[in-house]
Amino acid sequence: MLPTERILYSPITDRPRLKLPNGARMAVWVIVNVEEWDAKLPMPRTVLTPPAGGSPSPDIPNWAWHEYGNRVGFWRMLKIFDEFRIPGVLAINGSALAAYPAIVEAAKARRWEFMGHGFTQRNMQKVENEREDIRKTADVIEAATGRRPRGWLGPGLTETWETPDLLKQEGYEYVADWVLDDQPVWLKTTTAPIVNIPYTQECNDVAMMLIQHHKASEYYDRAIDQFEQIYDDAGDSARVMALVAHPYIMGAPHRTRYFRRIFEVIRQKSDVVFMTGGQILDWYLTTGPKAP
Repeated sequence: MLPTERILYSPITDRPRLKLPNGARMAVWVIVNVEEWDAKLPMPRTVLTPPAGGSPSPDIPNWAWHEYGNRVGFWRMLKIFDEFRIPGVLAINGSALAAYPAIVEAAKARRWEFMGHGFTQRNMQKVENEREDIRKTADVIEAATGRRPRGWLGPGLTETWETPDLLKQEGYEYVADWVLDDQPVWLKTTTAPIVNIPYTQECNDVAMMLIQHHKASEYYDRAIDQFEQIYDDAGDSARVMALVAHPYIMGAPHRTRYFRRIFEVIRQKSDVVFMTGGQILDWYLTTGPKAP
């Protein structure tokens, strides 16, 4: 299906008013992407360009740059989640559950939500069997946590033409790849509709730090600017804002302070609630428009 066949155009100003519980006007969810990078393959992203160019194998500098995030950066960020009582959402590669068991146990102990993020960190258009990849990811998350994941985020937000159909068929209830709104929306599939929950490309550390090459403080500046605008918009109807972080990026020592400052500001607003993707989904299913 084409995107315009899955979702009809809908101005946010013309929709019925959405209300969050307990008088809250805005929900924020924070997604931490934990990935395993296969040292035998070209690295998904690089911080250093190889001196001779090309894609060397092994690429130790760039593999190690990412691995720092899981060995050190995640734990640095975890202190911030604990300090500000933020319910985290772990978007995790299926293979990463076996590779980083301590991260899995830390997230379980805090009752974080686990979200499928591909079995391996690669473009979903290059996966040999997409259905098997989606199903296998759910299987290993269920084996590790006792619960099948309700949500899915494609690696790099990549999809094929069939991804929403396969996700729904395999039991997923929401997806976050369609960054086109500040409220949850329904997407049509070949069976029953699936909910898309607002994600972000703008308040995403990959975009800011690795593609646009901003200094570390840009993450804080942009997040607060985005938060204040969406908070103002939410006076008419509830809105959802996402913050996205990767341990090898925002867990780097020169960036973590700016990640922390965001929550110092947001926590001052008593009418802003931190939620997981599953909690946002349950709220929307209860109070939002019914599936088309």
